[in-house]
Amino acid sequence: MNKTYVPPQGSIEQKWYVIDAANQRLGRLAVEIARILRGKNKPTYTPHMDTGDFVIVVNAEKIEVTGKKRSQKLYRRHSGRPGGMKTETFAKLQNRLPERIIEQAVKGMLPKNSLGRQLYTKLNVYAGSEHPHAAQKPETLTINTIPGGNS
Repeated sequence: MNKTYVPPQGSIEQKWYVIDAANQRLGRLAVEIARILRGKNKPTYTPHMDTGDFVIVVNAEKIEVTGKKRSQKLYRRHSGRPGGMKTETFAKLQNRLPERIIEQAVKGMLPKNSLGRQLYTKLNVYAGSEHPHAAQKPETLTINTIPGGNS
């Protein structure tokens, strides 16, 4: 019987990737980011370990959605107090905090446990085209989403 290979914690190589979110579809981009954070694009993927890479997303304000989601998709947050629910449309949140849209989409695709919270800390999203992670020498990663999508 063959044993399953589990990579030693010290041998896991973690790279940094830069992804340009300009003119990308939100869901398709978030799926690819979650795969990289989780490490599913590597042959050493192990479900219970952090084998993924760091991801920097730039141009978050230029993310696109199809159909009427710009005016109909709602983002909710709660203060924890009675009556503390606040709702906001996609368009308003994109004007106010465009980073939060991608962060919430990716967070929903990660595991709902301590591993998922650890993986989420490896995501860095920026509204503009600049980021402060030049010292990590990140590689540019192009994600090909299908242009047009379903309207």
